[in-house]
Amino acid sequence: MPLYHRLYVILRDRIASGTHPAGSVLPSENELAEAFGVSRITAKRALDELATESLVERVRGRGTTVTGQAAALIGARPISASIDGLLESLNAIGRETSVDVIEFGYVQPPDFARVPLTLDPGALVQRAVRVRSIDGAPLSQSTTYVPERIGRAYGAKDLERTALIDLLERAGLVVGTAEQSITATLADTLTASRLKVGVGAPLLLMKRCVKDTDDKPVQYIEILYRPDRFEYRMSLTRDQTAGHGRFEAEPSITGVKRKKPKPRSTQSKTQKQKGKRR
Repeated sequence: MPLYHRLYVILRDRIASGTHPAGSVLPSENELAEAFGVSRITAKRALDELATESLVERVRGRGTTVTGQAAALIGARPISASIDGLLESLNAIGRETSVDVIEFGYVQPPDFARVPLTLDPGALVQRAVRVRSIDGAPLSQSTTYVPERIGRAYGAKDLERTALIDLLERAGLVVGTAEQSITATLADTLTASRLKVGVGAPLLLMKRCVKDTDDKPVQYIEILYRPDRFEYRMSLTRDQTAGHGRFEAEPSITGVKRKKPKPRSTQSKTQKQKGKRR
C-alpha cells in the first residue's frame, strides 16, 4: 500500500471516530510529515485524497478543515453477541496475558465515548490505556472509558492485576449486555511503537459498549489488536423454536488452545430484533 494511502486511511479513521470532528483543523503538511516520518509531498497527497472525497476543505492560509461529511463515515450498527460467552472468553484471555497500564486519569471524554455512555457534556470519566502482552510480546492496546462514579472504586494497580469486567462487578454492578463492532484500521505512530509494528500496519479495531442489567452503560472501550496474534471466531446456529439465529462469539489468542464454551440459550435484545433479517 502506498505511503500516502496509509496516511490517508489513518486520517480518515480519525475523522470517522471523532478524534478530528467536523469543523476541526487537521495538522499541516509539515506537521504530518514529521509525525509520520514521510515527505511533505506524501502528506499533501493524503490530504488531497480526503479533499477529493469532500471530507475536508483545503483553503490557503486557513489550513485543512474537516467538513460535515464526516458523519457519513460512521459504520453500520454493531452486532451484539452472547454476553456470557464473551465474558468467559475475555476472562480466559486475561489469565493468559499480562497488562501494563500506560495512561490513567480522569478526563472529559471525546464525543465518540461520551455519547454511548449517555453522559452529559462536561462529565468526567476514568480513562485508562493498557497494553496487553503474551510471552512478553504485545498483543493489544485498549483504551477504556468508565463513568467517574464507577471508576473511583478501583485504581491503576487494580487494572494490572484484575480484569476490568471483574472490577466493575466488584463495584456492585451486574453486567447484562454488550454491543460490539469490529473493523480494520492502520497503526499510527504511537500505537505502532507500543505494539511493535510498523506505522500503517493493519490492525483489528474492536469497539464495545457494556451495559448493566438495568441497561445503563458502564464502560466504553476501543481495542487495537495485532491480527497476527489474535482472531475472533463466531459460531452461528439457528434456534428452531424461536425462528431466529443465535450468535456465540469467542475471542482468542492465535496459537493458544482453549476449551470450547458450552452452548448457551440466552440471547440479547438486539439479536431478537435482527434475527428475522438474517
